[in-house]
Amino acid sequence: MNKPDLRPFSMKFHNRKIVLTVLFPLILLFFGLIAISPKNFFLTRTHTNQIQTDSVISITFSVVGDLMCHSPEYQYAKAAPDSFDFRPFFKFVKPILTKSDVSFGNLETVLAGVDEEYSGYPFFNSPDEFLYAIKDAGFTHLTTANNHCLDRGEKGILRTIEMLQNAEIPYVGTSASTADKDSIRAFTKNGLSFALLAYSYSTNGNPVPKGKEYLVSLIDTARIAVDVKSAKTKSDIIIVSLHFGEEYKRKQSRWQEIVVDKAIEAGADIIIGSHPHVIQPGRQFHSDNSRLDTGLVVYSLGNFISNQQERYKDAGVILHFTVEKNLSTKKYSLNNVGFTSTWVFKGMDNQKQVYYILPEADSASYAAMPFLNYFAKKRMLQAFSDTKMILGGISSFRKNP
Repeated sequence: MNKPDLRPFSMKFHNRKIVLTVLFPLILLFFGLIAISPKNFFLTRTHTNQIQTDSVISITFSVVGDLMCHSPEYQYAKAAPDSFDFRPFFKFVKPILTKSDVSFGNLETVLAGVDEEYSGYPFFNSPDEFLYAIKDAGFTHLTTANNHCLDRGEKGILRTIEMLQNAEIPYVGTSASTADKDSIRAFTKNGLSFALLAYSYSTNGNPVPKGKEYLVSLIDTARIAVDVKSAKTKSDIIIVSLHFGEEYKRKQSRWQEIVVDKAIEAGADIIIGSHPHVIQPGRQFHSDNSRLDTGLVVYSLGNFISNQQERYKDAGVILHFTVEKNLSTKKYSLNNVGFTSTWVFKGMDNQKQVYYILPEADSASYAAMPFLNYFAKKRMLQAFSDTKMILGGISSFRKNP
């Protein structure tokens, strides 16, 4: 049987008063904090981290060198008398290219149509399926200013532009009119914008029709400066593609350096070279005229696909980098700079003549490629080693980011 509490009422009340005096402020503090953060007091830290993450926007890029189509390539790609399939060429690099927000390279051929007859060097004209395969591989943009863009005259340029438009691949470097040439190509991805400009050192002596200089953008440092200045008003960063240099020279010329310096002085952020058909070195730079904390130059990315099989000419590279913008600080940065070495295999696979662009991978991947005999693998590994030697001078470059 419970004994009754015989203490005086005043004593019992006094004890309750002490308890309420201690607990009441704590209760007020708890509900006050909830009122300050009504969404969820216990998730405040997570919410803050989310705000910090969302304040940075970025674009990932993958860039390659020359996309060429020599006559043996379209002969190997022939699927029927009047059709071709180039998609197998790219099947090993497609997973890499499609991972990036933007992938582009230099289309060093024209699509003048079957009536003009297909041909390779020295006057290129490739089947339309070559372009379809490039798009299927993951390329989102193409540059078209190069020394072969006038191989089939004005008609070749205009039809190539028409095919690019039909394939919905943005292009830069050749134009169908003065207004087209003067319009800066600015693109937006993930809330961040970039301008792409492209220029060639020549057209191999093929004359640009008088009064139609708009057909191809040729390297003119004064014109580049004007275009870069205009691009700055329409985009966050500026990428300049330059088709220049001496063929098969593994080091840039003094003229290349001068043109690049002028582009940097004008305010270019990223400068990508092509034409030498071999890889040339790159460097990073700092410029008060660039929006990026660090700019990037690679003088030549080499051949990505071609029939040139000699050492250095059969090697290519996929250059990777990320451009970021901090929405809080309004600052831009270049990050995750790296590269994937590539090599062009030409030979037999499953009793069929093939070209494959092979990326650097692990030994297990190569073991699953029965077409790679001892001699082919030796050449491939030599190409990968050469690429590292040429591009390894830039400390922030790394294999397969």
